[in-house]
Amino acid sequence: MAPERLGIGSPWFEDLKLGQAFDDAPAVTLTSGHAALHEAVFGDRLRLPLDAELSRAVTGSDRTLANPNLVCNVAIGQTTFPSGRVIGNLFYRGLVLQRPVHLGDTLRTSTTIAALRQNRPRPERPATGMAVFEMHVENQRGETVLHFWRCPMLPCRDPEADTGHADSFDTIATDLDMDRVRAAVPPDWRLDTFRERLSGVHFGDVPDTATFAVEGRDTVTCAPEIARLTLNVAGAHTDAGASSHGRRLVYGGHTISTAAAQLTRALPNLVTFIAWRSCDHTAPVFEGDVLRSEFEVEAKHPLAGGGGLLDLRTRVYAERGAEAPEPGEDVLVLDWRALGLMA
Repeated sequence: MAPERLGIGSPWFEDLKLGQAFDDAPAVTLTSGHAALHEAVFGDRLRLPLDAELSRAVTGSDRTLANPNLVCNVAIGQTTFPSGRVIGNLFYRGLVLQRPVHLGDTLRTSTTIAALRQNRPRPERPATGMAVFEMHVENQRGETVLHFWRCPMLPCRDPEADTGHADSFDTIATDLDMDRVRAAVPPDWRLDTFRERLSGVHFGDVPDTATFAVEGRDTVTCAPEIARLTLNVAGAHTDAGASSHGRRLVYGGHTISTAAAQLTRALPNLVTFIAWRSCDHTAPVFEGDVLRSEFEVEAKHPLAGGGGLLDLRTRVYAERGAEAPEPGEDVLVLDWRALGLMA
């Protein structure tokens, strides 16, 4: 008798259940290897993850601060088994880095299905649905590092399925509690040391409203490598045949990390990112796209001990050639609103 053949793959939309939990992703200990590959791909110029001595002087830890976008990318990658068949990740909400992560820390992520909503059927289009994932990330001491939501769109196994899922998305945080965000700023960090050691623009020097257009653009490369580094198992990122676009879809965190790296050219004394108000993927990104960013300071929030938080809205555009809405017009691919800490 022939041995049983077992298919291994992620669930379809109709396989997911409200309240279902996924917590068996491998834990990841962040190392200098993770940091080096992340830096090689994105060229992020945040000073603390690059400068061990400065990191020690500001944070008080002998271990170098991990780049916050590396932390977010690993946490998201750990949640991708239930969204392995993803068509596209639509948005992130309410992300707060509740405590710093240093190289040597271990991240564990659990995912809970918070809402399910089937998309309205369209002629000649297979059935799909949106799943809201609530993510909780802890370090090796059981302390919460991150808590946030994301919403992937997933296909149904049956192209004519009617799942009846019509959950409200009201459980998703629509805005951040600024008291919670301020509480996430490490109280023992020496922002005065950062300010004293580095010349140039600091929090008090940033205009209350300003727009920065970064001239230097970045070509998207090594997208599958970053997906694999962060344990992202969504097929569309490594297999063109698993993508609804007929070519590999670049992982959304890749675009966000590129934007963050470009932002550090506009604000070279940004200390770190503390939170994301929202993050919307407005169009797909593909390997070889050329990305540029524009940043807007929407608000400034001074901190009692000096320095403050900047509300930053980032819009990322891709050069898309013949696929552009109008000849020569770049495509808006990301609208990201984050809070950055400055000394």
